[in-house]
Amino acid sequence: MSGSFIGRLLGQFGGGSRSRAAAVGGLFTAIVRQAREPGFYRVLAVPDTLDGRFEMVALHLLLVMRRLKGQGSEAGKLSQRLYETMVDDFEKSLLEMGAGDSGIARRVKTMARGMAGRIRAYDEALADSDGRRLEVALDNNLYGTVDPVPEGVLAAMAAYVRACAAVLDAQPLESLMTGEVRFGQAPA
Repeated sequence: MSGSFIGRLLGQFGGGSRSRAAAVGGLFTAIVRQAREPGFYRVLAVPDTLDGRFEMVALHLLLVMRRLKGQGSEAGKLSQRLYETMVDDFEKSLLEMGAGDSGIARRVKTMARGMAGRIRAYDEALADSDGRRLEVALDNNLYGTVDPVPEGVLAAMAAYVRACAAVLDAQPLESLMTGEVRFGQAPA
């Protein structure tokens, strides 16, 4: 009898956090891999800069967070941990690039604050049937430093984002909870 109690106890307290950590690691690795697809930078004119790469990771992260939203407390915890992992990853990246300690805190704080606005803008745009609203959100965030944005790029990126949202919406929640995620086809 004590063995089953200890097994339940370990499953609830030990295994749960370990499995969540594995799920976060799998999701974040897939998000970064997708965000680094060369076609985004070559074909869709995403700036191949620190800011451009941040925007691509943020975009894919919020698509996953959007899918997890409203799916229960465990999905909420996974989403929160995924967000924290992104912030930690950017902080480590800035350190590796040689940014000073005081500069890192300021830069990461700015990125984290900006994420709330991006999440809201993209989430509202995806919920709106007017495709133009998503293009405006992409223009303001992803292409904020590109002037002018090449013809057709905003529409193509908006179509990609909508396709990703549809793929994620169709993906079983259980697979996301174990760290498996699929996105739409990246441009080649």
